[in-house]
Amino acid sequence: MENNALAPPCSSRVSEQPQEIENSPPELIVSVKNLVKRFGALQVLNGVSLEIKRGQLVAIVGRSGSGKSTLLRCMNALESIEGGELQVCGHDVGAPSRLARRELRSDVGIVFQSYNLFPHLTVERNITLALTAVKKHSRAEAGVIASRVLALVGLLDKAASYPEQLSGGQSQRVAIARSLALSPQLMLFDEVTSALDPELTGEVLKVMEDLSRQGMTMVLVTHEMAFARRLADVVIFMHQGRVWEMGPPEELFNHPKTPEFKQFISSGL
Repeated sequence: MENNALAPPCSSRVSEQPQEIENSPPELIVSVKNLVKRFGALQVLNGVSLEIKRGQLVAIVGRSGSGKSTLLRCMNALESIEGGELQVCGHDVGAPSRLARRELRSDVGIVFQSYNLFPHLTVERNITLALTAVKKHSRAEAGVIASRVLALVGLLDKAASYPEQLSGGQSQRVAIARSLALSPQLMLFDEVTSALDPELTGEVLKVMEDLSRQGMTMVLVTHEMAFARRLADVVIFMHQGRVWEMGPPEELFNHPKTPEFKQFISSGL
């Protein structure tokens, strides 16, 4: 079991039909069509459409209030939608039932700016809690998975520590490890470095870079333009609740098509 802790659920089918999978186009993990989201009279998402393929790292950038974080929260059914279509990891994210939300979130991990670690539990138990309570793993099985994901984020030596003994960067890396432990197909990151100083930001970005190189599909809302430009497969610029520009980073940053994006990147935001 532990050898599949980070593998997508369909991984067992790859070995049965290697030639067919190899020659197939990349699988769509996220499909968004004309998505609409309102908070009262305020329309936050206004006809958003995009696609994300398995293995891609997609960076969503834009000014505060452009709808970036709301879009991310819709992908994990943390926010309902008022219109359009949203498919994530094979789940129809429209008005999901409680069971459908649970199934969706077993495939989609999300990490926020705040770490949300339980202060009275050790790092290891923060990770194993969902594995034993939700996934019904034994404590021994959960411990093996926790050790693996902590090693992935470079914190195996902190397994017995408590959150108050960690730096901000270490706490954020534990939050990432906790999501990875549930074997998601897709990882969402919402401004996970915005509260960290440059050195701690580098620690977290290094973990995300390693995950990308290992093939994890990731969507991140970020202000780290250098990171997005260097590692993202696709950059999405959101403005006024819409996808204003979208494409490979070199194309977007070197040849912005709209004055809004040109102003955004020149401002250094």
